[in-house]
Amino acid sequence: MTPLLYALVAAAANLAGGLAVTRSAKRGLKVIEGFVAFGAGYMLAIALAELVPNALELGGPEAPMFVLLGYLLVHLSQHTLTQHFHFGEETHRVPHSAGTSALVGLLLHTFFDGVAIASGFLVSPELGLLIFIAIFLHKLPEGVTISSIQVAGGTSHRRALASAGLLGLATVIGVLATDYVHFLTVHGLAISAGVTIYVGASNLVPEFQGKPGWRLPVAFFIGAATFFGTRELVHGIL
Repeated sequence: MTPLLYALVAAAANLAGGLAVTRSAKRGLKVIEGFVAFGAGYMLAIALAELVPNALELGGPEAPMFVLLGYLLVHLSQHTLTQHFHFGEETHRVPHSAGTSALVGLLLHTFFDGVAIASGFLVSPELGLLIFIAIFLHKLPEGVTISSIQVAGGTSHRRALASAGLLGLATVIGVLATDYVHFLTVHGLAISAGVTIYVGASNLVPEFQGKPGWRLPVAFFIGAATFFGTRELVHGIL
């Protein structure tokens, strides 16, 4: 599979998350809640164990600055300029404008999902596949997030699902842009590392920290352990 095909699969997961909201699939939403915790562990593990080291090799001494830039850009777009945002299903009424600002904030993030996939494959097929898995794991919660915020703001189910589709489209554009923009070829992985760290640590972890029970915290640690197991498996196969 090419990076573009992987991006299309990831985009389909955005739509699946949106469908869980627009069709009120309560059981599906419960499963996706587990993806938040599991995906957070996996994303932090791959960001620190693979993305940052490889970004340093690709970008040299400037790479740490771009890792920080990626982190700051997501914070700016999702928690500074955006009126209302958190990962997971929105169950309270919000202003209609909150859906628009959340969509704009997530579009930047999902664009760099695509950049991350393409940049990973530029390093090796193994890294590209591992990054795809990390992105796929949080694509379902992304679709839930944007669709539920849109619905809570009074948007129709059709437009809420279309918003989830736009997030998938941004990921595809990120893959295509990396092939043609030299800056992204060199520094895209570093920016994506910062984005991934933010999404895992600042977006996903807070979503389950305050919830009772052991299920979600255990899923977080299993997610981190799964990355290392998956890495060994992928390197053994490819």
